[in-house]
Amino acid sequence: MSLYVTELRRLGKRRLTRLLLVLLLLGLATVATAFSFSSHQLSKEVVAAAQVESDAQYQRAVEDWKKTVADCDAAKARGDQHTEERYGPNCGRDWQPQPEMFDPKWNLPYQFDFRAEFPMFIAVFAGAVALFAFIVGASYVGAEWSTGGMMNLLLWRPKRLAVLGTKLAALLTTVLGVSLVLGAFWTLAFWLIGRYRGTTAKVTAGVWRSIGLDGLRAVGLILLVGAVAFALASLGRHTAMALGAAVAVFAISEIGIRIAVNVLAVPFGDRYVLSTYAQSWFMKQAELFDYDTCQFAKGACEPAKLVVTWQQSALVFGVGAAAVLIGAFWSMRRRDIS
Repeated sequence: MSLYVTELRRLGKRRLTRLLLVLLLLGLATVATAFSFSSHQLSKEVVAAAQVESDAQYQRAVEDWKKTVADCDAAKARGDQHTEERYGPNCGRDWQPQPEMFDPKWNLPYQFDFRAEFPMFIAVFAGAVALFAFIVGASYVGAEWSTGGMMNLLLWRPKRLAVLGTKLAALLTTVLGVSLVLGAFWTLAFWLIGRYRGTTAKVTAGVWRSIGLDGLRAVGLILLVGAVAFALASLGRHTAMALGAAVAVFAISEIGIRIAVNVLAVPFGDRYVLSTYAQSWFMKQAELFDYDTCQFAKGACEPAKLVVTWQQSALVFGVGAAAVLIGAFWSMRRRDIS
């Protein structure tokens, strides 16, 4: 039996892998189920009821306006000198409510729009599966080092880089399979929500292509997270190394760097934090604004803008992941294993 097949089976039979997979399934199912109850089909009766409510709100507003004008006229007749301060110029006659101010859409219940909103749920899915990939990837190789399993395996298969590479391939294959299968069900679930409890209007072939590209970027990020977790745990020979590094990177990027760029007044300081690149990866781009370039005393202005593209995010994430993976394989080749 090949080492690759053995590692696939080993990874699939780990209790932690199965437990996390069950938790992932329950979490995603809970989100989809709960969200389905918040969306409503907008039947003709619902739309008509919203129009009736909008008309009623308009009539109430007109009655209140008429009462306000009458009160103002009465106050003027009594000689009140502060009517303009209380009721506005001309007793507020110029502020008569108009029907277009009461849009019936505001009285409609929430309706899920698959075309407009599903890309956001791709990001939610990617975040959940990336967490699964990180923990599984880190614990998979971390446990091998901490329990001595790696040393025993190298006695049977002494090719260090081949062993580590095969383990990484088994991890990425498993994560890819989980991502694709669950991603397909996730997409189907929200399409059904849109079809029966929301709307799937204007979902064209172009929209499906865009969703497919979003899904590919999500899967790419999930695989990258799993590979980085694997490499960090291998470098530290322990699962805690990956978890500690993740906490440190988050603290430095999202807290330390943000504080530093604010203190130093660095233009477009958010371009130095990882969350900006994660946002641009999923949203195709992230727009950053420098409001310090505006002189509001001279009137409104257009602040300077910097656009971070998903290609730049790919470069940042790719370089970071490559550095960690190279370090892990270099360490595997050079270190004393005993």
